[in-house]
Amino acid sequence: MTALPRSSAPRAAAELPDSEYEDLLGQWADLEAFAATLMGRPAHVQGFVPKVYQCEYWLDDLVAHDSDAALYLMFQLAATSTAGYSAAHALVCAALCHVLAHELLLPEAERISLVCAAFTMNIGMTQLQDELALQHEPLSAMQQQAVNEHPQVSRAMLQHLGVDDALWLDAVAAHHVPVGQPPPLASMSPSGRLARILATVDRYAAMISPRKSRTGRSITDSARAILGAPASAQDEVGLTLTRAVGLCPPGTFVRLENGEIGAVLRRGLQAQSPLVASVIDARGSALAAPRLYHAGRGAPRIQSALARSAVSLELNHRVMVRLGLFAAQRSTSLKG
Repeated sequence: MTALPRSSAPRAAAELPDSEYEDLLGQWADLEAFAATLMGRPAHVQGFVPKVYQCEYWLDDLVAHDSDAALYLMFQLAATSTAGYSAAHALVCAALCHVLAHELLLPEAERISLVCAAFTMNIGMTQLQDELALQHEPLSAMQQQAVNEHPQVSRAMLQHLGVDDALWLDAVAAHHVPVGQPPPLASMSPSGRLARILATVDRYAAMISPRKSRTGRSITDSARAILGAPASAQDEVGLTLTRAVGLCPPGTFVRLENGEIGAVLRRGLQAQSPLVASVIDARGSALAAPRLYHAGRGAPRIQSALARSAVSLELNHRVMVRLGLFAAQRSTSLKG
């Protein structure tokens, strides 16, 4: 596997005209497959470190073009399959870390280290993580030990593979270390700050992702679990994460006050007014064509968030992303 220069990745999303917007779904899938190859067989990858940086560059391009479309595709892909769980989890964590880094105004060097750490934090248990996602039984004692030890194992593997970025390595090694009552991020060392961000994102992403032993939670339940933990009562990372992606971010399902079920396509300038595409009517039948609502703006308000497992309908993601883009280009009340 030869090094992949940045320019040879599928065309950056920022360069895509609107008519080719549907290619974003393919690019996200390609990025996930690329990351899966790196994390699944790192010892067989020539130029491992440059390729992880390539993943970061590629992700940066995809999110920078349209963060709402990125969130939609990310949450939909993460919630619909347990195949390749480790790679999907890594991509979700990396994307959320990318968004958080900008919200928290982290220096570029810290952002790059954080995103690379998110891609690789579980490299010491990639195969086990995929197995656990398909396992109904509780962890065995040996499996639990491997889970407990994987941050240090991952750090050692990354050093062996040529990673010499101390922030990247330290964040991976400490992403499961309890922090107690969290101090302000600004008062922490860079490595401690990145580890804390990574730990919060790791827990959040794990909650929303389905496994054989349980279904994924709704995003709202996951956010409340993060924010409601006693040690996280004043957690600015969790608060910033919720503010950045919303309690009902793009890619999640909601039930509206009129009984319909819809998918959130884009965030609104007001948190309670995202753009929702209703896809199931109040009787439970799929609609022939989605109905677009600015929830709460003279339209039905969101009654509750739904876990992906509660919705059996399969969406055409290319159509949904295009609908969101079409609405955003004609509205001043949507982000982006």
